[in-house]
Amino acid sequence: MSEFKIKFRGVRGSFPVADKNFLKFGGNTSCVEVNVGGHLIILDAGTGIVGVGDDLMQDYIASAVRPEDRKEIHATVLISHIHQDHLLGLTFFKPIHINSAKLMIFGEGTPDYPLAKSLSELIFGKTFPLDLGDIACKLEIRDICDEQAILIKPAQKPELVKLSDVEQGKDDILITFYKSFVHPQDGVMIYKISYKGKSVVFATDKECYFGGDSKFAKFAKGCDILIHDAQYTTEDYLSPHSPKQGYGHSTYDMAVEVMKQTKAKSLVFFHYDPSYDDTKLSRIKEHYASGSQNIHMAYEGLEFDLS
Repeated sequence: MSEFKIKFRGVRGSFPVADKNFLKFGGNTSCVEVNVGGHLIILDAGTGIVGVGDDLMQDYIASAVRPEDRKEIHATVLISHIHQDHLLGLTFFKPIHINSAKLMIFGEGTPDYPLAKSLSELIFGKTFPLDLGDIACKLEIRDICDEQAILIKPAQKPELVKLSDVEQGKDDILITFYKSFVHPQDGVMIYKISYKGKSVVFATDKECYFGGDSKFAKFAKGCDILIHDAQYTTEDYLSPHSPKQGYGHSTYDMAVEVMKQTKAKSLVFFHYDPSYDDTKLSRIKEHYASGSQNIHMAYEGLEFDLS
């Protein structure tokens, strides 16, 4: 299977919004679904992941009458960082509550404070009826660091390998990543998924450096789709009354400049401020995207096919 499809499930930052004036672009927080080479990869677990789980459960139930005959659910979740808007939906991702589902979660962790401990404390236990160890699915949580990569060979589960040792076969999926330190408190992981000569880069919660970011430009160079944080307009970012510099988020102008620096084929604005309603985002779209086929405003349900 050589598919490489991307679907946006949640495009908001900070917190979800539910209002009639936010229906066009959507109110769920960070989540992008990637179906590539027969594998499901989910970027972030904001409230947008709930819809992914609902669709997976529908397909699971339809696959056979008896539960023991149904097709197993397999998914890989990549966590950019552990701020709440990127984790809120995980406990309500229905496949984690069935025995036959297999879920692997990757994200930054340390020997003293592994990702599993962070998830257990932040979204399970005291804030949810179940502890992390009580969920039904077959769960594997792996800590990652800059010197590693995730390699997925055909019909095999993801494997964490040394980046320096990677040899990507023509049918392999390669996920590389590095940590950006410009997002408080502990930075954010940037991900790139590469398959059959195509690539998508996921750069949420990334504030741009003055004059550009050479490390990021090298990492994302020539990618087919660049999903880049664009939480603020330049006016809001530089507001004398409530400036946003140092919050760890970019402006639309910053994202466009990054597109130029990386020579990305397409740019998708992502992670909108929750106060930006459909009217404001439509105006932003008119300004930045109406004259270009290569610049897009993310909205729930937006799809790309790199197959």
